[in-house]
Amino acid sequence: MMQVSHELNDKQFRTISDLVYRHCGINLKDGKEALVKARLMKRFRAIGMDSVESYLKFIESNAGDHELDQMIDAMTTNKTSFFREIEHFRYLCETVLPQFKGKRMRFWSAACSSGEEPYSLAMLLREHLSDIDRRDVLILATDISRRMLEKGVKALYFEDALKDIPSSYLQKYFVKSRNIACAYQVSDNVRSMVRLARLNLMDSWPMKGPFHVIFCRNVMIYFDRVTQQHLINRFWDLLEPGGYLFVGHSEGLSAITHKFKYIRPATYRK
Repeated sequence: MMQVSHELNDKQFRTISDLVYRHCGINLKDGKEALVKARLMKRFRAIGMDSVESYLKFIESNAGDHELDQMIDAMTTNKTSFFREIEHFRYLCETVLPQFKGKRMRFWSAACSSGEEPYSLAMLLREHLSDIDRRDVLILATDISRRMLEKGVKALYFEDALKDIPSSYLQKYFVKSRNIACAYQVSDNVRSMVRLARLNLMDSWPMKGPFHVIFCRNVMIYFDRVTQQHLINRFWDLLEPGGYLFVGHSEGLSAITHKFKYIRPATYRK
């Protein structure tokens, strides 16, 4: 049986941290060694590597480009849920949507993970916009993780993931799976409002905007100040005047120089 070396020395940790930072902006701080090692072990088993050193040599070679993406995927945190941080959705329905009555609207769910956030948004739009089927409304949902995006495209969720969804929404916007026990799929009229695509926030962005609302929540906590600053400036450029930016409640922009108007906790306006 292949013996896998579990050791991760300081130099190797810094090498991995630098790779992850350069590739996607995530800042793996000191103290994360155990987390990194645990997630690397999954990749070792998947591709048959026997040590950290051999793995690093592989991903730094031309042949390892795909595995670098896989490693980044393994390092990302994908915690999400339907209607997470519900205050944002309430404010959106009560204050933001009435400002765009009858108009074309574009939303962006940046770092959408497995789709819960954009589908939550789509359900709310269907509930609160009586003319939704006659309007030009689209939600762009992006993430760096191919694995999470595949889940989002399938839009198939188990019962434990649906606990925060109102029962009326479950009846309207989900269809019980015929093949998988305790699983439900998001309805076609909700899925059709969401366009899922892979995007590394550190790369160039193919979309030109403007967006009326951008959700980038619980993502910037993994970035350093320089990366946060750069990202916020790019969001500003892509929002239309009067557009809204929602960030995670544990984030905020107080430590960043920006042009946004503070509206309420984790809510900003251009």
